[in-house]
Amino acid sequence: MWEYSDKVREHFYNPRNSGPLDAANGIGDVGSIQCGDALRLMLKVDPQSEVILDAHFQTFGCGSAIASSSALTEIIKGMTLDEALNVSNQDIADYLDGLPPEKMHCSVMGREALQAAVANYRGEEWSDDHEEGALICKCFAIDAVMIEEVIRANNLTTVQDVTFYTKAGGGCAACHEGIEDILAKVLTEHASDGEAPPPRPAGNTAEAPAPAAKMTLVQKIHKIEEVLESVRPMLQRDHGDVALADVQGKKIYVHLTGACAGCMMEAATLGGIQQKMIEALGELVQVLPASHMPVDV
Repeated sequence: MWEYSDKVREHFYNPRNSGPLDAANGIGDVGSIQCGDALRLMLKVDPQSEVILDAHFQTFGCGSAIASSSALTEIIKGMTLDEALNVSNQDIADYLDGLPPEKMHCSVMGREALQAAVANYRGEEWSDDHEEGALICKCFAIDAVMIEEVIRANNLTTVQDVTFYTKAGGGCAACHEGIEDILAKVLTEHASDGEAPPPRPAGNTAEAPAPAAKMTLVQKIHKIEEVLESVRPMLQRDHGDVALADVQGKKIYVHLTGACAGCMMEAATLGGIQQKMIEALGELVQVLPASHMPVDV
C-alpha cells in the first residue's frame, strides 16, 4: 500500500537500541495497545550535564513505528535534554528520508514519547489525558490540544493531513467536523495575522482530495471496488480479505473476513481503507464494518 525509503526498511529490519535499558532514569509511555500503537522510550541521562548517554525503546506498532522509534534514539543520543526537546517529528521523518503521509503519526508519537521521558526524568507531570470536553477522536483518544499543536507544527490544512499525522478521524470518521472546526480556527488566525500558512514540508504530507466530478452510484461503486482490489493482496498476505457490503450515501460498509474479522487492528485496517477511498472518490467518506449497517424494521 505504501512506499518506504531504504532507510525506513533498514531501521525496521535492523532497529537500533531496541529493548529495555538498564539504569534508565527517564521513561516515557505514550499511545495504547488498544489503539494499535504504543511506545515506551527510555533515557539514561547524566545528572550533571543532562546529556543523554543512551536511549532505548520498546514499541507495539507497525514497521513505521519501529523505524521512527529507532531513528529517534539515534538522533537524541549525545544531546542535552533541552537540545533533544527541539527535535520535531519532521526531523524524525527527515532522518528516515521521509515517511508515507499515512504514517506520519508514528513520528508524532516519537516526539510525544520524548517529551514524556524528559518530564519523567525532571520529576514533572506529563500527561496525554484529555481536558473535559476536549476529546475529539474517541476511536484513537486524540484531544483538541494535540490536534491543534500538530496542525501548527506541521502546517496542516486538511482533515486528511490531520488523520495522517495523528490518526484522528481514521476510525469511524464521526470527528471530521470537529477536526474541520480546529483547522478553520488555526487557518483563520493565520489570515488575521495577514500571512499565509507556511509551506508544508515536502514529501511527507498528503494533498487534499481533488474535487471530483459527480459520479453516478454505479460509477462510485466501481471506484470503490477498485480501491478494495488494490488493498486486497496486502490483506490476503495476512490471511484476511475484504468485500463490499453496501453503499449508503457517504457511508461505505465492508465485510472483513478471514484473519481480519475481529482482529485487534480492525479499526486501523478500516482507517487505511477509508483514506484510500477519500483519495479515490475526492470526498470525505466513512468506511464501516458491515455489522454497523442499519437494520430495517
